[in-house]
Amino acid sequence: MARRNDHTREELVNMTLEQVKNFLNEHPHHELSLRKVAAMIGYVPSTLVNVFGNYNLLLLHAVAQTLDELSQEAQACLADAQSPEQALRNLAYCYLDFAIAHPYRWQLIFQHTMNGEDLPEWQSDRINNMTGMLEALIGQVSSNMNEDEVLETSRVIWAGVHGITLLTVDDKLFTSTPVDGKAFIDNLLDTYLNKWKQ
Repeated sequence: MARRNDHTREELVNMTLEQVKNFLNEHPHHELSLRKVAAMIGYVPSTLVNVFGNYNLLLLHAVAQTLDELSQEAQACLADAQSPEQALRNLAYCYLDFAIAHPYRWQLIFQHTMNGEDLPEWQSDRINNMTGMLEALIGQVSSNMNEDEVLETSRVIWAGVHGITLLTVDDKLFTSTPVDGKAFIDNLLDTYLNKWKQ
């Protein structure tokens, strides 16, 4: 076993999160444990508790890393758009594509719970960044909505895209023919876009 002073705290954080990321590329998070993560990096579990606070916060850091990657990909997708409408579609496609490419990491975002603890501000900021992208686009596409209407509409659209994504990733759309999640997203967004044009 490595000793605590073999690596700096920052090195331990990076090593740990890299191992968790690699694990989640192949396996769901419920197959992971504090003991297993510690063994992966050659430390004892108590070292990870000293670094992260507890196993729950360790997983939350892994979620934050995933959200950062999703945010970077989303920003790149938005940069390619020629209009707010296209940007909205690109953002939804990006969400679906990311979940398909990283299903276990994406699932952890929504399956992780704080077990009664408050969500740290650094994580709330990440969530607000992602939802803020969607709200900004909806405000641009439909400029006659007030702030409350933009917020509500953004959550309805996100819930629809999330549901399509979840059922696509889990292969639970129950159709006899192959289903393209992006076609479902188009159906959802076209309904809104057509309504806003009226």
